[in-house]
Amino acid sequence: MTKEPAQEKKRYDTLEDLDIGSAMTKKLRELGFNTVENLAMATAKDLDAAGMNKKNAEKLIRQARQSMPLPFIRGDELVKMRKNVHRLTTGSSMLDKLLGGGIESQSITEFYGEYGSGKSQICHQLCVNVQLPPEQGGLDGAALYIDTENTFRTERIFQMAQSLGLDPEEPIKKIIFAEAFTSDHQIFLLENADKVIKENNVRVIIVDSLTSHFRSEYLGREMLQERQQKLNKHMHMLIKLARGFNAVAVVTNQVMSKPDVFFGEAIHPVGGHIVAHTSHTRVFLRKSARGPVRIARLVSSPYLAEGEGVFRISERGIEDINQNDEES
Repeated sequence: MTKEPAQEKKRYDTLEDLDIGSAMTKKLRELGFNTVENLAMATAKDLDAAGMNKKNAEKLIRQARQSMPLPFIRGDELVKMRKNVHRLTTGSSMLDKLLGGGIESQSITEFYGEYGSGKSQICHQLCVNVQLPPEQGGLDGAALYIDTENTFRTERIFQMAQSLGLDPEEPIKKIIFAEAFTSDHQIFLLENADKVIKENNVRVIIVDSLTSHFRSEYLGREMLQERQQKLNKHMHMLIKLARGFNAVAVVTNQVMSKPDVFFGEAIHPVGGHIVAHTSHTRVFLRKSARGPVRIARLVSSPYLAEGEGVFRISERGIEDINQNDEES
């Protein structure tokens, strides 16, 4: 008796391919599920607001996941998959070296430090660098920038683009910008970003800064649990988008001082253990006495050793230090 060949899994490219009806498709889009990739990473509870019972929700999610890779793979297959992880240059070869060759896709990289340490400057630079071809350290794609502190400046983009020999008017067209006015608005923007990412070939997702609104809106210990729960969900949405679209995810973070600390580091990033555990790579930035020079310390990484590197911030953007910096 011959064995029948296994039936090939059906692939779904859009929500319409799932054949769930226009009304349900509309409800899912209103909830922020604009792509099959986003739906595949949802839970049945996430679909409660669409009026779908648990059984049907689980069935729909299973259908969407048919378009995703198999969940269990061998280690040698994982090595092959890791080859799909791309790296985006920061503009400084020394900073890239510290990060193992640049900022990697499919994970969250967090830059934290005091005011003026260069966090937003790096974010601006990444918006330009991502548009470069791979042979120049770019990803040949667009940038999605969520600004929570009103620090994004188009003038800075023009300067950085011009220093790379680009027409300043072109790179600005590939930066998808949104300003978040509250923490809930910030969450809403990211939850509804999947369609924008897919349609514009976004390869770097930036949230600058991650904790600003949460820090100002959730005051006191009685609100700490709710704040941390929302931050946790927000960051996991960012991971889903980075994994689903093989994009670089970068967040900046504010810091707080602990005056009662006499030994060790007195400056700590905001967000506690939630942000610490969810960020894959954490980089602490601080000013140097040498003018435009900044010091970057790799605090944690899944596989890179801790270390320090230096770079400078000039009118041209993020770059390596020069001889004048070393002599000063």
